[in-house]
Amino acid sequence: MTRRSLVHSAVQLACTSAVMLALQACGDGGAPMAPQPLAAVEPVPLGGIAPETLTLPNSENSVKFAVIGDSGRGNQAQKDVAAQMVRFHERFAFPFVIMLGDNLYEGPATPEDYRTKFEEPYAPLLTEGVQFFAALGNHDDRGEVNYDRFNMRGHRYYRFAPPGNLVARLTTPVAFFALDSTYLDSQQLAWLDAELAASPADWKIVFLHHPIYTSGRYRATAFVNRSTLESIFRRRHVSVVFSGHEHIYQRSTLQNGIQYFISGGAGSLRPGDGTPAPYIARTYSANYHFMLVEIEGDTLNFQAISRTGETIDAGRLRREPARETRTLTRADTEARR
Repeated sequence: MTRRSLVHSAVQLACTSAVMLALQACGDGGAPMAPQPLAAVEPVPLGGIAPETLTLPNSENSVKFAVIGDSGRGNQAQKDVAAQMVRFHERFAFPFVIMLGDNLYEGPATPEDYRTKFEEPYAPLLTEGVQFFAALGNHDDRGEVNYDRFNMRGHRYYRFAPPGNLVARLTTPVAFFALDSTYLDSQQLAWLDAELAASPADWKIVFLHHPIYTSGRYRATAFVNRSTLESIFRRRHVSVVFSGHEHIYQRSTLQNGIQYFISGGAGSLRPGDGTPAPYIARTYSANYHFMLVEIEGDTLNFQAISRTGETIDAGRLRREPARETRTLTRADTEARR
């Protein structure tokens, strides 16, 4: 990390710490933080999984989506990853993709950048009506917020409900919150706290560029982001957080009931990054990759796939609903008779 980056991080931490103290003091009247719903991760054994095998349930009425980060190079690797996404989409029809920043390298984006670094690689998915929802990264042009196909509608940070299957949306309420982690100002933090508090969704999913848990090269920045964001995530019962910036794949161990993913390898790669750490459950840096995710009921299934179709990580996150809010089912009633 450069001296300039360290200074920026220190200033950001100092400015946002006061905001966080105010939110914690005023937002809940000083009430203690409610516990996260219990959660557990069940990894899928990777041995014997053939290339281009789908490990997800692919249920009819589930919320399905793909995840890409640090994609916008316009290089062959990005095109190879996009081609794998197209092949998997033929069997697993995800209606949307979340983009974790650095969507278009580098600086002011020209029409040629949009064409060669986004529209052409993902043309088959766009033709099929797949929607893309972007978060901004540190290498992105701020003007990307006005590009229609990134669905940001002029906003650096925003929320959305998943498009696609209406039955899935009704039976598995999911809300997505996109952040601009390069400029985490007080207004954005207050917005996030309020929006998460108001959301009735069972699954609250945040995506942003900079990770708050990593064992890659940006651990110092992650500490600053963690100091800024983690208390909001915990207090407002965020379920999963996706980030990029590190050009590798990582899955954290559960941190206070929250699952953190880094997926920054859809067009960029740093082989060998990511050192062993007790808070990291899985690291992969040998090839480029993307992710597929499926949510149904209280289970989130995930699969990370390399540009050659190899499954590099897979599993399911199971959440136990909070006791005070859980709706009884017929099975519950019959069991109590």
